[in-house]
Amino acid sequence: MFNAYVIEAGNEAAGIVIREGHRFRFHSSSRRYWDLEGRYFRKPHDAQRAAIDLIALRPARASRALVRP
Repeated sequence: MFNAYVIEAGNEAAGIVIREGHRFRFHSSSRRYWDLEGRYFRKPHDAQRAAIDLIALRPARASRALVRP
């Protein structure tokens, strides 16, 4: 089993998880995923699901800029 995994969400790298004992700690690759920074997950798949859920709740700033009041 590997000690580190790249976590992808959509078409981008959200960060990496690194094994610490029996769990994995998330390290974000961009500000968009800072809410997950330092969180622990049982499996890398759990971190990936969390990253995907996070971007589903909070679209990219660029797409919000296209909406005019």
